[in-house]
Amino acid sequence: MAYDEILIRRARNLIKELNPPELVEKKMFGGVGFLVRGNMACGVHGDDLIVRVGTDRYQQSLEKPFTKVFDMTGRPMRGWIMVTPKGFASDDDLQSWIKEGLDFSLSLPAK
Repeated sequence: MAYDEILIRRARNLIKELNPPELVEKKMFGGVGFLVRGNMACGVHGDDLIVRVGTDRYQQSLEKPFTKVFDMTGRPMRGWIMVTPKGFASDDDLQSWIKEGLDFSLSLPAK
């Protein structure tokens, strides 16, 4: 599956502005993931943004507009959500989602 190069560029630029430690961009799961200290924070799959929100914020995040369950294999991944393009149309919205993923991933031990 092809992924949205424009979204990747937007995400890359916004992530760099936030300057997280040990940022790595990696091709994975047919898309691109952004990892900090070895933990994935967010990524792009197709036209959607993947955000790691953690299990505590999972249900609350799914109640927000333009979100859906992250399920690529028939087994939904709790703690991860997908945001459809309308949910990150503005850079402020995209940065908010990216920051949520970064904040959660930075709360985890480094790998």
